Amino acid sequence: MTVSSFHFSLNQAFYKGNVIEKNKMTSKKIIKIGTRGSTLALYQANLVKSCLEKKCHINDLPSSFEIIEITTTGDKVLDRRLSDIGGKALFTKEIDLALLDGRIDIAVHSMKDCETWLPSGFKLAAILEREDPRDALISQNNAFLNDLPQGAIFGTCSLRRTSQMLHLRPDFKTTLFRGNIQTRLQKIKDGEADATMLAIAGLNRLNLMDKAYQIFSPQEMTPCAGQGAIGIVCLKEKKELINLLHILNHDESFKRVSLERSFLEHIDGHCGTPIGALATLDNNHINFTACVATLEGRHLWRETLLLNQKTALPEIIRLGKEMKQWLHKHNL
Repeated sequence: MTVSSFHFSLNQAFYKGNVIEKNKMTSKKIIKIGTRGSTLALYQANLVKSCLEKKCHINDLPSSFEIIEITTTGDKVLDRRLSDIGGKALFTKEIDLALLDGRIDIAVHSMKDCETWLPSGFKLAAILEREDPRDALISQNNAFLNDLPQGAIFGTCSLRRTSQMLHLRPDFKTTLFRGNIQTRLQKIKDGEADATMLAIAGLNRLNLMDKAYQIFSPQEMTPCAGQGAIGIVCLKEKKELINLLHILNHDESFKRVSLERSFLEHIDGHCGTPIGALATLDNNHINFTACVATLEGRHLWRETLLLNQKTALPEIIRLGKEMKQWLHKHNL
């Protein structure tokens, strides 16, 4: 199913939801939380569940919460890049459909896995406080990047990481690494590659930061837009639910991720294009770093802007459009 036809099916199903059930014995609203079934995804869903339970207790709201695991196409197809089989929607498609048919009430996503444009009728209701968005090197014998041998094998499924890594180390060979964090760590342990790269956020959440030997600044390895952020999505028509979820929203994180996604929107970014974007807030200013590159890493454009918060968005949109032209010039 193409992304456009998928969005059409979502729109057709939009009014079929029967979202918040009531437990007849307790009169409590049972809010069902949809998530992928990986260890990291379940950690994130349970974090949202815990936060909601605390907020409902404090505000005397009679709600209870249940986690619903959903297997996505992206979890099942592990031998190809996402860009070759339909893009990031493969991590959200089945969850989105579950929202529409009422099997779940809210969806918990890693924001880096969300498509730039949410389906019609959907709302990003909240983003939790963002974790560290940077990338970390995982390597054989805990070697630094510059200490890895000539022709070392770098394992990743990310074109963004591939292109930026090859820009740093053009001698590297690359191999496809798909799977969850534990799977990719095991592949390094088993010698399937000399190094890989993982998000610090996921390592932190799973207490695996001891596996990270070298951390890259955004000027060395610009993160994926939304990396480190957990988003909560529901249907736009569920006003009461949106008000509840808004209690969890971390305003600074929401602003940062929104700016990064605005950049993606105007560069027409998708998982088939090597793009990085990171916004950070510093008092009244925004530091915005963006990066685009050719697939083999030979050509790379990285730029950091220091912007006033009030005028940041137009400047970020301008940069997105200019980088889009650069990508077209390089046939990307």
